[in-house]
Amino acid sequence: MTAEDTPKPLPAPADAPLAAPLAALDHAADAADAAVDAAIEGARPVKPRLRGWLHAGMFPASVIGGIVLICLAGSPQARVACTVYSVSAWLLFGVSAIYHRFTWGPRGEAVLRRLDHANIFLIIAGTYTPFTLLLLHGGKREMLLWLVWAGALAGIGFRVFWVGAPRWLYTPCYLALGWAAVFFLPDFLKTGGVAVLVLIVLGGLLYSAGGVIYGLKRPNPSPRWFGFHEVFHSFTLAAFIVQYVGVSIVAYSATS
Repeated sequence: MTAEDTPKPLPAPADAPLAAPLAALDHAADAADAAVDAAIEGARPVKPRLRGWLHAGMFPASVIGGIVLICLAGSPQARVACTVYSVSAWLLFGVSAIYHRFTWGPRGEAVLRRLDHANIFLIIAGTYTPFTLLLLHGGKREMLLWLVWAGALAGIGFRVFWVGAPRWLYTPCYLALGWAAVFFLPDFLKTGGVAVLVLIVLGGLLYSAGGVIYGLKRPNPSPRWFGFHEVFHSFTLAAFIVQYVGVSIVAYSATS
């Protein structure tokens, strides 16, 4: 065998010298991603152990109460209004329970937080719907319905596209929309009576007190078990129950 017949080694691929550095970079990137995820998890505050349980318990109660309300409403218009009101309550308590009861990854938490905050605007408009449709007439009815639903849709868009907005900015938006009907209270008194007016105002005050507590993060009685967020949820439940009674009075007495 001559020297010319001796097999020669194949030349190394041109990118062989880059393989090891690229693999190292990939490994470093994976490690960095893992470190960021760990930092995010570590930075999250520990949830109080009762976080979400209030709304988890209220969800089935709101479903039963909503069905009863719809079935016993006194007119087709009242049934439509009560359906809107009930669905907004189901979304509020159902999504809130799912969001607060479990631990989610960054993406899941971001989506659920958007939905949770958007549903606050929805329950405000949903609660206004039966009172407005059944107690107001003519131009005032249309004016308040347009006002609260346009405000709710604007607020939902605001919370969906700016989920990181500071509390001091979006909490007053909830309060402002919630008290949009203050100029219509005399009409509610005239057509609904004293009891309905008291329930509307009392519910509004409870919702507002809860909103202030949420914005200030105070009082915070037991960060480990029952923190300021649970106090906020307690006021939400009380306000909903009070105004549910008001909606029931109006819906059951409605006539075709």
